[in-house]
Amino acid sequence: MLWPGTLIGAGAGFFIASIPGAMLGALLGQALDRRLQLHSWADLLERFGARPVLRNDELLFVLLGRLAKSGGQVVGKHIEQARLEMRQLDMEPAAQKRAIAAFNRGKSGTDSLRGYLKRLKAQPHAAEGVLRACWRMILADGRVAPQERELIVLWGGWLGWTRQQVLVLGGEHEPQPKPLATRGGTYRQALLLLGVTEASDPEQIKRAYRRLLSRHHPDKVAGSGAGPAQVREATEKTRELHQAYASIRERRGF
Repeated sequence: MLWPGTLIGAGAGFFIASIPGAMLGALLGQALDRRLQLHSWADLLERFGARPVLRNDELLFVLLGRLAKSGGQVVGKHIEQARLEMRQLDMEPAAQKRAIAAFNRGKSGTDSLRGYLKRLKAQPHAAEGVLRACWRMILADGRVAPQERELIVLWGGWLGWTRQQVLVLGGEHEPQPKPLATRGGTYRQALLLLGVTEASDPEQIKRAYRRLLSRHHPDKVAGSGAGPAQVREATEKTRELHQAYASIRERRGF
């Protein structure tokens, strides 16, 4: 990892007092890096005014802009989704203007986001909200490009989420076909598929869904060295789990 304050401190210290000065300068620079959470030269430039530091609401739209552009081209559905996020956040005109500027800033891909997301890790609910909004943006055009998946997995890691947790969260936002089919086709069948009952509370149902999804997810099956037929079976099982969970959520209203 590149620690800019440490490097600057070591260089300045060496210039002033050779090796002892470099060691002292590096220690002081490292303390500055940790205090200001400087992980790159981009962080340093933002902290000292070369680029404005992002507010939390701006950070979200920088992420959305980065995702929208990562597939190569920003399309109308990406813009529409960004506007929908603004409406859901009930943004005032001034905040909307900042969000639009942040979305465009995100498309450039020049911001170092690790420090911002590392700080957001201390706010679990906000972190989950950011990841959910990112998944909505990814799915806005109806597909998940590999570079989009890897970006959100990377960001999730900085927020303290595992790869599997990020992918499971994405499954909750995938559009579900209606009417529901096969084993997830009815409410009672959906309960049986997830191994829950009508008396189960929403948290129990969600935990059961995530546990089964983690066990049968195609990425996990493929990673274990399974053949194409097993991966196809896992894909079908995952689809049924998504459908069953959607059926229960619709029926129970959570």
